[in-house]
Amino acid sequence: MADIFREIDEEVRRDKAAELWKKYGWVISALAVLAVLAVAGWQYWLHREAQASQAVGARLEAALKSSRDGDSAQAETILKELVASAPAGYRQIARFRLAAETGKRDPAAGAAAFDALANDATLDQTFRDLAKLRAGILRVDLAPYAEVKAALEPLAAPQGVWRHSAREFLGVAALKANLYDEAGRWFDAAITDPQVPQALRQRVDLYLALVRGGPVTVKN
Repeated sequence: MADIFREIDEEVRRDKAAELWKKYGWVISALAVLAVLAVAGWQYWLHREAQASQAVGARLEAALKSSRDGDSAQAETILKELVASAPAGYRQIARFRLAAETGKRDPAAGAAAFDALANDATLDQTFRDLAKLRAGILRVDLAPYAEVKAALEPLAAPQGVWRHSAREFLGVAALKANLYDEAGRWFDAAITDPQVPQALRQRVDLYLALVRGGPVTVKN
């Protein structure tokens, strides 16, 4: 008897399933098709994004190559194009590279371009500080030491991300202004930092040799 009741129960279930499929089968099929289309669309979008990223990366590399080859005009043209149309990450890189390229032919204009980046509240503070550093470096040959110091000294703080370069160029600016004690102070701060990069340590050793030599007196 148990087998008979089980068979009847299974038959009823099959009848109900057939009835449900007849009534709602088109809905289930439509949902299945939509799910397939959604996955296909997502995959296609990812593919297009990857292609677009590769194209932008290739344009950026072309700009860098033009810069290395001495064709600044071409480099600037490509970088301006990327600044106008590239995705956010590439656009940020292009803006920094364009400011650097501009600084090669016109240091004052390059410093102003870096100032614009430093004042851009949409950028992370680390990148804004980098822009301040680059602007200050360009002004070492343009502005009085006091102006360079005002720009770079905040970046030379003990925990500053860019402190090593800031201290180096503060020392260079002081050296150019014949402020040997001031230069020595900045170079000492750079070389005694336990995290100073080895290449910078070697440069600072050379700077300190100039500081120890003092001003050169030319006799007539």
